[in-house]
Amino acid sequence: MAFHLQETTIEAIQQAYKSGELSARDLVQLYLNRIEAYDHNGPAINAIINVAADALEQADRLDAAYRSSGPVGPLHGVPVILKDQMDAKGMPTTLGSILLKDYHPDRDSFVAEKLRRAGAIILAKTTLGELGGGDTHGTLFGSTRNPWDLERTAGGSSGGSGAGVSANFAAIGIGQEGFASIRRPSAWNGIVGMRPTAGLVSRGGVYDGWPGVAGSLGPMARTVRDVATLLDVMVGYDPEDPLTVRGIGKVPTTYTRTLDPRGLQGARIGIIREPMGRFSEPGTEDFNKVAAVFDAAVADLRKGGATLVDPLVIPELAQLIEKRGNGDRGGSEGRWDVYYGRSARRPYQTMAAMLASPGYKPKSSGGAILGETAYEHLLARETLMFNVLKAMADNQLDAIVHRTVEHQPTLIRDGVNPPFVNTKGVTHINTFLVYVSSMSVPAGYTSDGLPVGITFLGRGYDEPAILKVAYGYEQATMHRKSPPTTPALVGEP
Repeated sequence: MAFHLQETTIEAIQQAYKSGELSARDLVQLYLNRIEAYDHNGPAINAIINVAADALEQADRLDAAYRSSGPVGPLHGVPVILKDQMDAKGMPTTLGSILLKDYHPDRDSFVAEKLRRAGAIILAKTTLGELGGGDTHGTLFGSTRNPWDLERTAGGSSGGSGAGVSANFAAIGIGQEGFASIRRPSAWNGIVGMRPTAGLVSRGGVYDGWPGVAGSLGPMARTVRDVATLLDVMVGYDPEDPLTVRGIGKVPTTYTRTLDPRGLQGARIGIIREPMGRFSEPGTEDFNKVAAVFDAAVADLRKGGATLVDPLVIPELAQLIEKRGNGDRGGSEGRWDVYYGRSARRPYQTMAAMLASPGYKPKSSGGAILGETAYEHLLARETLMFNVLKAMADNQLDAIVHRTVEHQPTLIRDGVNPPFVNTKGVTHINTFLVYVSSMSVPAGYTSDGLPVGITFLGRGYDEPAILKVAYGYEQATMHRKSPPTTPALVGEP
């Protein structure tokens, strides 16, 4: 079977290596060509901050290893792009800001090290919300464009990974989510994205990690199977991130084990109809365009063999979500100190000193979460968790489904100018609750041709269950396709 770069998968790459049709160097060069043509030029998606200077050297080493002894791991020769919030030795970690353009960490983050051991090629670092938050705008790079509509945002804060994976700049990507920063760009760019249960994936060497609990690295890819395969590599205990003690004993041999094209058959799924997105405007034309796609997706779930509880009512859902505030432990300064404390070359002595740099002015207002006191936040979080789990138990549910984002991608110009519209319709129940599993899967396109995603949400550490139903839905519908602005290049296989 001939290899095709567009929409390729981890499995297809491995098969091409095995047949001798492709080398890692060939593959890296193909992706570099696309980045040059479509990210730096042409539609100028602007998803890539830095390309690894040694990307071709990494490929050559892996090709030599393959000739000598075969693949070094499950991601042998698979190019991956990383949200520029996690450290990869040899590359700067900029957080999309001019304040950190020259900061080079001393060592890999925990996940980057695991990726290398699995044979992955770290191809590039991607754009993000400046300093790790908000929509994908930054003083170092400007704004990232959505490959489905260049006037619209790719979403944040992992917008570069979302747009880059969607535009086929790499096989797979890594994002980070503390609010809706993986699932929103996944939905708005038409790819699959998972925010695993807190404690499965280490934030060691990642900005805005421990002692916070809400933030989590997660896999982003064009297929559910690739997300599961990437998750296998990412999980594991790390003493540098004490939150990972919660994941011990909760990791299966492989997350791909439960993938079944008939995964919807016999599943019981609850459907949340109640609007719960931040700044959502129910009844508006834009809201209704997404709602129409969601209705069709619900019909497809039933057609695929799922038994639906529709609607599923979660007591006090909207009222409790509104109480979300800054209840995460550690505070920004504490997380800043832990992250930069691992480096011998700290770029600033304090976070305050960094933000006070002369002439610094962020590109947008960011994505700060403001609300109730920490006590009210924690009380609301605990109450909502009980309400969600009780609803699942009372209805014997395997998963809950809701709209990933309740509006279409917003316009870039509205995100960088007052009143800074950049989180319209974003659902964040998963990161509020922290200890639940969730992932967004392509669900189709609005009448404007823009991608929509649905989120499968499940109990904590129950990723195998949500992967099963998400894969069943994906295989029954196959909504994912390449965006129109980044087609195959001339001569591209």
